[in-house]
Amino acid sequence: MNESMATLLEDVIGIAREAGELVMEIYRSDFEVRGKIDASPVTEADERAEALILQALAERTPGIPVISEEAAACGRVPEVNQRFWLVDPLDGTKEFINRNGEFTVNIALIDNGEPVLGVVLAPALERLFAGGQGCGAFMEKAGQRQPIECRAVSEEGLDIVASRSHGDAEALDRFLNGRQVRSLITAGSSLKICLVAAGEADLYPRLGRTMEWDIAAGHAVLAAAGGQICTLAGEVLRYGKSGLDNPHFYAHGL
Repeated sequence: MNESMATLLEDVIGIAREAGELVMEIYRSDFEVRGKIDASPVTEADERAEALILQALAERTPGIPVISEEAAACGRVPEVNQRFWLVDPLDGTKEFINRNGEFTVNIALIDNGEPVLGVVLAPALERLFAGGQGCGAFMEKAGQRQPIECRAVSEEGLDIVASRSHGDAEALDRFLNGRQVRSLITAGSSLKICLVAAGEADLYPRLGRTMEWDIAAGHAVLAAAGGQICTLAGEVLRYGKSGLDNPHFYAHGL
């Protein structure tokens, strides 16, 4: 195991848990929902969790810049080189507003375009996914930690995970192109990628717009679990792209 990466991963887990506690305090309250410039919703939880994470990362890794969702929405995007953090303090704000629990805190470290460390915390579900290069991937639930890895596809067909909030049945059918499907699972936020990493699903096609901070942490966990995220052309998805938006992609296991 890469000891320095393992230590950093544990530190980031601690940061994510602190942010998760703050998010849950607001989740249990009568919070206000406002609109951002792009008309997407934002809450106090997004903003306060981001402030906490940014301060903690600056103290832990002062030389590594951070790109985060709410700061980017306000036009504050630092110049980045080889290494930088990608942060989504509350992925699945719609799930948060609807109080279905399927929202996450996402923190990822990017090195030379590749996600090398990631933590995805679903505080309302008390479920955490984490992984890093040389560290493997693991899940924590009910205080218990266990390793996770991608699985081989069953002869009965694919278990497909799809977005709860953004779905295009016709586009999905075209992508699958007649491949045998055993089940279709819906989930919110970056939990979809983590279900593939944990061997609970085989494939997550995303045939709509996403931003880099939406998926980088889940991508790091998936890669550590033996899977990958690829563009529809079959190329491994990279980070630090101009505009920070992603092409359509699919997350897959073995």
